[in-house]
Amino acid sequence: MVVVLVMLVMEVVAAMVVVVIVVVVLVMLVMEVVVTMVVVVVVVVVMVVMVVVMLVMVVVEVVVVVDMVLMVVLVMLVIVVVEVVVVVMVLAMVMVIVIVVVDVVVIVVVMVVLVGGKKLISSNKFEQGIPPQVQASTESD
Repeated sequence: MVVVLVMLVMEVVAAMVVVVIVVVVLVMLVMEVVVTMVVVVVVVVVMVVMVVVMLVMVVVEVVVVVDMVLMVVLVMLVIVVVEVVVVVMVLAMVMVIVIVVVDVVVIVVVMVVLVGGKKLISSNKFEQGIPPQVQASTESD
């Protein structure tokens, strides 16, 4: 009877050991699932962060390229404006030179006309008050 009781107690202890082993195995499985889920979540978060960082880098690169294009366009516009200003200044200088040359020509022509007219008037003796018909008649006498 005592042997039966000892065998029953040993069977209960063995059953409890099996239950403890099963519980430990179940806890380990649950912990493994939790750790796997945590690893999956961490990997997904890291991948999302990498995708966001790559998108930000692409946006920054696009902004840099757009800025470079705009700077090139701005520099080209500045060069065009400077060239237009230089052309306008050259045209203004040419106009000033043309105006000075025309003024000199006009002054020379006026001086020649005035000097030539004075010589014509003084050689005609009209300056002395004698009309040309009278002058012609006095010379023929």
